[in-house]
Amino acid sequence: MSIAAARLADRHALTSLAGPPSAVRRVAFTDATDDWVAALAVEAGIESIGGTLLAVGGYGRRQLAPFSDLDLVLLHPNDASSAEVAGVADRIWYPIWDSGIALDHAVRTLPETRKLASGDLKVVFGLLDARPIIGDVELAARAKASVLADWRALAPERLREVFEAVQARIARAHELAHLLEPDLKESYGGLRDVVILRAVAASWITDYPHEQVDSAQSILLDARDALHRVSGRATDRLSMQEQAAVSKLLGVGSDDELLRQIIDAGRAIASASDLTWHRVQRLTRKQPMFRRLRAEPSDVRVPLADGVIAQNGEVFLARDARSDRDPSLLLRAAAAAAQAGMRLAPETVDRLAHASGDIPQPWPRAVREAFVSFLGAGPAAVPVWEALDNAGLMSGVLPYWQQVRSLPQRNALHMYTVDRHQLETAVSAAAFTRDVHRPDLLLVAALFHDIGKGRGTNHSGTGAALMSDIAPRLGFDESDTDILCRLVQHHLLLAETATR
Repeated sequence: MSIAAARLADRHALTSLAGPPSAVRRVAFTDATDDWVAALAVEAGIESIGGTLLAVGGYGRRQLAPFSDLDLVLLHPNDASSAEVAGVADRIWYPIWDSGIALDHAVRTLPETRKLASGDLKVVFGLLDARPIIGDVELAARAKASVLADWRALAPERLREVFEAVQARIARAHELAHLLEPDLKESYGGLRDVVILRAVAASWITDYPHEQVDSAQSILLDARDALHRVSGRATDRLSMQEQAAVSKLLGVGSDDELLRQIIDAGRAIASASDLTWHRVQRLTRKQPMFRRLRAEPSDVRVPLADGVIAQNGEVFLARDARSDRDPSLLLRAAAAAAQAGMRLAPETVDRLAHASGDIPQPWPRAVREAFVSFLGAGPAAVPVWEALDNAGLMSGVLPYWQQVRSLPQRNALHMYTVDRHQLETAVSAAAFTRDVHRPDLLLVAALFHDIGKGRGTNHSGTGAALMSDIAPRLGFDESDTDILCRLVQHHLLLAETATR
């Protein structure tokens, strides 16, 4: 048995070890992979061409899952013989293919690497995490340094391209924090966004909250490792049918608890990403890049509502606004931002989170009207809601909301967690407010229609009972409360009738 074959056997042995996934296990698996690949490179004659073999991407970060692809770049000097380089490459690549392990490979010179990185963000992101496995370490360092220098020089322009790619991915893969079958890598708030945060930090434009992101990333990496092991294949989509086995392997109490942990991790990464993009926008002095955001052409402060202003496309509180003395300020600011199609500035959310007083119950009319206006903004309400929710404000404002926050629902008809499903229902209902006599009742009933879920009972009846307590606390009179309770009680009537 050759040295390379023995190293491959060692690698295979690690995949069959018992025990839950962990960072220590990933590093050990990566080291075993390095030993095997290095042995292949030695046997292939890498020293004869003066080259170096780089691990890039997740392999470079030592985050290999059991069925991850191997991302490798064979870097060689300009004066190396093309035929000899091709022969060395083939003698490395073919044994990897023969082993059945997926391979993403490239053969380049230093100038070729730099040129490709100038036009391909995937190449940049891969090389930012490049790590030499064997060969000329100095050549590897020069390649990484040149790509990093170019990235920093062009980052203000290239980050706009990155942001646009993020937005396209959100439209395609949605937000991890609200999905019942999330893609742990591609959904917004997933592992792909951690890579992007690292790239932003490498640009030196701004940094991100490392402790928050690192902790969340560890949860997602463990879940992906477990998913590979229980499914026996390379996949990032945590389907319902795999969740029970994954939770068991991870030692989590239940598949619902697993999903809640993943959802919380996705919220943490998405929140860090939103904050980081906000900083990038400010520091590069470009027009705002956020979803559903409109910008003012200058630094002019434009009044939106009492105590609420817009500046540079974001919403701020006036300097003399006091959320602890003005119970409607929180929801008034939210409504003003959503109706204007803007986001609350992070400073605004912080002020509201740290200085908001309790809203009197029943809600004063001004508070209720601001809340209805907020919901009536439609899709523009979503990013504002998420900013407030991530700060813990919505659970503090809405009765019983904490019970359904991040709550999974195992129903093939739903793709979102209960809280996001209810918000999306209210967003959809906003399109019909001109068609009804009481849009406030429509929007509030839509938002709370599944409030009874997660209690092990018939959620329609339970929701109606809860609504009988919620509605008066929001300031609705007895007649309106009766209507809201009936809407929640019978919200499945049309669907059940249509399918019978």
